[in-house]
Amino acid sequence: MKRAILILCTASMALLIGMFLSLGVLVSGYHHPPRNADVIVILGGDQGRRLETGIQLYKKGYASNIILTGIDRRYYNPDTPNWRERRLKEHSIPDRNVIVDLQSRTTWDEARNTLITMQANGWKKALVISDPPHMLRLHHTWNRIFADSDHEFILVATRPEWWEPLTWWQNNLSRKYVLNEIRKNIYYALIYY
Repeated sequence: MKRAILILCTASMALLIGMFLSLGVLVSGYHHPPRNADVIVILGGDQGRRLETGIQLYKKGYASNIILTGIDRRYYNPDTPNWRERRLKEHSIPDRNVIVDLQSRTTWDEARNTLITMQANGWKKALVISDPPHMLRLHHTWNRIFADSDHEFILVATRPEWWEPLTWWQNNLSRKYVLNEIRKNIYYALIYY
């Protein structure tokens, strides 16, 4: 009997450790290579990596339109472009090809408002740019929002130097990001899904 309990405890501990170690793969596993689309959606919340990825995809011809999210409307002045808009201008991306989403405050809002914008412009496919640990929540959120439409999205991950899904716990930034995303995924599952 004691032996069976010891085996059960050891197996349970091994399972828990395995689950913990695989969290990096879990949260980042839903990105894909880019494909041609109508619009590139560059999610806010970082220091420029997402923007640079979006610019590169635009320059390579993956899409001819850009939506910028994550800009706080309280501080936005269209006559004074923010740093992300200025960076797009530096790369000769015309203002007419850029839409600034001032309505979205959450990932859920970003998906919903992007779908509305796509429908209004006749766009069918979007490339959605974010960091790898954000992919699980994006996948579930955007799937839920886009489920009853004929529109598509493709999640494209940035390539941050700090991200390694198999050893995520060894890096402070990765560890913070993964644990935060697990918390947010649980919240979204309870509130939105």
